[in-house]
Amino acid sequence: MHSSINKAALGAGVSVAALALATGVAAQDGATPVSTVDEIIVTGQPIVGSQRAALLRQREADNVVSVIAADTVGQFPDQNAAAALSRLPAVAVQRDQGQERYLQIRGAPNRWTSVSIDGINIVGVDEGGNQRAFRFDAVPAVILSALEVNKTLTPDMSAESIVARVDLQTYSPFDRRGIDLQGDLGRGEMNLGGGDQEQYSLRASWSGDTFGVFAAISRYRRDQITDNRETVYDAAGAPTALDYRQYFVFRETAGAMAGMEWRPAAGQRLFVKALETEFTDNEERNQYVIQVGSGVGTRTAAAGDLVGVPVRGTANDGYYGNLNRTATLGGDHMAGDWELAWRVNYSEVQNTTDLPIVLSQQLSSSQRFAVRYDRSNSLFPILDIATQTPGATPGSFVRGTPIQTFSPASFGLNLLLPLSSRTDSEGWVYKLDGARDAELFGRPVELRLGFEYDDRSVEGSILSSAAPVVALTQLLPLVGRSFNYADYLTTERWDTGFPSGFGFTYVDNKKMRQDIDAGLAALAGAGRYNAALNISPADRYTIDERLTSAYGSASFDAFGGRMVAGLRVERMEQAIDGFLRVGTTVTPLSVDSDDLDLFPSLNARWDLNEYTVLRAALVTGIARPGYGAVRTGASVSDVSRTIAGGNPTLEPEKTWGGDVSLERYLPGAGVVSAGAFVRLVDNVLYDAVSTVTSDIYDAPGIDRTGYIYTSTQNGDSGHLYGLELSWQQQFVFLPGLWSGFGVQANVALLDGEFDTRAGQTADFPGTSKTVTNLSVYYEKYGLSARLSHQWRDDWLDSLGGLGSGEYRAGYESLDLSLRYALTDSLTLFVDGNNLTDETYVAFEGDPSRPSEVEQIGARWMAGVRFNF
Repeated sequence: MHSSINKAALGAGVSVAALALATGVAAQDGATPVSTVDEIIVTGQPIVGSQRAALLRQREADNVVSVIAADTVGQFPDQNAAAALSRLPAVAVQRDQGQERYLQIRGAPNRWTSVSIDGINIVGVDEGGNQRAFRFDAVPAVILSALEVNKTLTPDMSAESIVARVDLQTYSPFDRRGIDLQGDLGRGEMNLGGGDQEQYSLRASWSGDTFGVFAAISRYRRDQITDNRETVYDAAGAPTALDYRQYFVFRETAGAMAGMEWRPAAGQRLFVKALETEFTDNEERNQYVIQVGSGVGTRTAAAGDLVGVPVRGTANDGYYGNLNRTATLGGDHMAGDWELAWRVNYSEVQNTTDLPIVLSQQLSSSQRFAVRYDRSNSLFPILDIATQTPGATPGSFVRGTPIQTFSPASFGLNLLLPLSSRTDSEGWVYKLDGARDAELFGRPVELRLGFEYDDRSVEGSILSSAAPVVALTQLLPLVGRSFNYADYLTTERWDTGFPSGFGFTYVDNKKMRQDIDAGLAALAGAGRYNAALNISPADRYTIDERLTSAYGSASFDAFGGRMVAGLRVERMEQAIDGFLRVGTTVTPLSVDSDDLDLFPSLNARWDLNEYTVLRAALVTGIARPGYGAVRTGASVSDVSRTIAGGNPTLEPEKTWGGDVSLERYLPGAGVVSAGAFVRLVDNVLYDAVSTVTSDIYDAPGIDRTGYIYTSTQNGDSGHLYGLELSWQQQFVFLPGLWSGFGVQANVALLDGEFDTRAGQTADFPGTSKTVTNLSVYYEKYGLSARLSHQWRDDWLDSLGGLGSGEYRAGYESLDLSLRYALTDSLTLFVDGNNLTDETYVAFEGDPSRPSEVEQIGARWMAGVRFNF
């Protein structure tokens, strides 16, 4: 598939950049040059002040970087770091039930972005247990002091990045001198279902001349209803299943942070910080699947009239959790001519999924239904359901009495599918960096040398549907219990904004879960149920990895600019343990690997004048496969000659590429910039079916080379490229009250593709060809108001877990943020999110075949912020 960047969008973006540049030049006489600062303190106007702080960092950086300062995060109506970062150029987010979760920077898969906290690498695991994808919805924005998106790397940064490295920078007590107390309280409502949302945060700090301490807590909670419709199709495009779902979602993001810092003298610092963040998601599922593909009658893409249609009811009270803990002890010192920085870090990441799904269906064909469906609007199929009665021919059925509300009370088949997974990651990082001024070949240079050792162990499992089924109706009576789906049906109808032509009532999932847990405990006591068997040995893995890194770089003036050139060396040692399952036989399997890689880089910056900066970079990087993808575990069938599982022979994805950007700094804390980039990537990962070519799966007397192999594979080469345009400025050159208006706008025009081993060309998951952000704000006389719009077009989905393989339709987001300062210490706020009430759509190859339609509704929050 060959495609090009949208020419109309390119023309519009260039026009906006030209207008911004002309505006800035016209007002340049009143500008104040952006200069270096050692300490950033944001006061006064929250939007413009924090915008200026971010630009100070960006202007003086050696690499291509985008920055959000802390108060900027607070001014957007964002509850987590992903939502805040999505305001930056070329940063898009993946949402789960409307909430931002993963980042897709420059249109790349989320695994191509690495994450650090205060410069220390943090390796995430997605909810499916497969990818090294960091979940940003677990990090509340209010505990951060700044967010940096490094789009080119310098040698002192981990090479674990193809497109970007995001550094989450936490608070220091010396950010605010003396006693400082900040916080907020807010409450609001979700439009769909009327659920509550609330947030609070509190941060207290004290710092004197040499010593400081701080502590912070935060919490955000939302109770929402999610409307969801899904459709499965046959090869001709006719539906085989019409899936109606609604979720009760109870989500909470909490964070706690504390630290102390000692600065006994200039250039000397000792500190300790500890941070814990947790995301919890309790979801109740109400679901009915109309299995029209099993009916008899007429069934087309547009409409159907069938009898003998089975219907499956599905319910569960599930849990998803993500916990991050990190603690860092560090110091900065002067030792002669050397500036030394050392860090010791411990980090822990837990990802938990618990989904006991109850499936209920008719035992007899006579209990099935007569169904008519109308897909005139393919997003919302309209149903007309009736009972069925015996027809004239024995064994046949005809349409009977129409019914308006569906009830599975008479279903006799009740099965439990206990899906679960858990991944635990624990790691230590030891890091030493040194810098000094020197002379090299007669030229003054700043030398930097460093060493890092990462020791990490990961134990977990992928989320799969291979759990053994528990026949509730048949097994529970053996321990004096019973299960009847009718006992949990309520009379409350679904609160939905989606048309269906039919009514459903809620299931009491909480009571059902309590009874099922009690029943499983009784079965386990009787030796008839073993929860340890819910996860197949083939889905489990244990991985120990040790990453040893060293680097050297030199910063010097040459060719009229500032150059940073260097080399990073990384050695990755991995020991992967898992199990092969052949029928009922389970055999341990271990694979070790040892790779050494070199990563040269060059970043250049030219200060063309006091307002204009030109940057260029040549970079290299790596993205190592996810833990579940490289697991040795697999299921083997010597009868069908097939193997399905992990792929421990995967090679890491490697890249080299270049960036160039031009930045012109404007009055009113403004900048207009244009940048272009390209990344050439080898060994691109993708899911595929191939044949086994190694001997790792062989057994005594059994050669399994040539078996059909379903797993993650390495493709051939690919390329990703794009253009980024950005303009932000307050119109301080306008008279009077008009000078309070300002704009923040950016557009990214992206494209890319890669070749599979079979010679096919495919899109990169996550690549929207166009990503735009536009914010119009007003800040003056104590009022701070901002209306923000985001849009991205269609992209190939790369969500983890059970949702891969679809395209996501483009969508927009419109958010409103209002602040009014009653005093210097007290501010009222109102935030509105998703004001367009977006409908999120996924489709299979063609928009005429939507596979998922979802809506969560708008949400509002009001409250107060204080600062003493």
